[in-house]
Amino acid sequence: MGKDRIEPQQTAEASMPEDFLELEERVVDIYRSAKVMKGGRKFRFGALVVVGDKLGRVGHGYGKAREVPQAIEKAMKVAKRSLVRFPVVKGTIPHEVRGRHGGGHVVLLPAGPGTGVIAGSVVKAVADCLGINNLLSKSFGSSNSKNLLKATFSALERLRTREQMAALRGVEVS
Repeated sequence: MGKDRIEPQQTAEASMPEDFLELEERVVDIYRSAKVMKGGRKFRFGALVVVGDKLGRVGHGYGKAREVPQAIEKAMKVAKRSLVRFPVVKGTIPHEVRGRHGGGHVVLLPAGPGTGVIAGSVVKAVADCLGINNLLSKSFGSSNSKNLLKATFSALERLRTREQMAALRGVEVS
């Protein structure tokens, strides 16, 4: 894309040690894979996790290990390092956005007060960690959790506030 693209804001708090951040953590999905060996099957686990501060910062991570708790711990570390700030206006998103990753497509729509978060489990986890209270969403195509999570983040990266669009276009906001 060109120079006109506004990147999601990386914050100074994202580089702070994990101990100082009050983050909500959500395990989105646990994956199990098996390797057949001479003595039987060996299982490995993968964890898909979302973390956020409910104030507009959210991140996601994926970790793999031989035990579920270690996989979740690894995923949490990755998610805490990948925190990104997205605009939240009056408990919802500023405008409609669409995101896509792989076969997963997500449409996010702003909703009025009192609507709640009407979404699937993956989008709902992201919205809760982000601090969004009112949101409508619809997913199309693949229901794979990894692809839907990345599609949701793809949609969120397209969000712009009025002030950002005005600055981009060089116009005054009245």
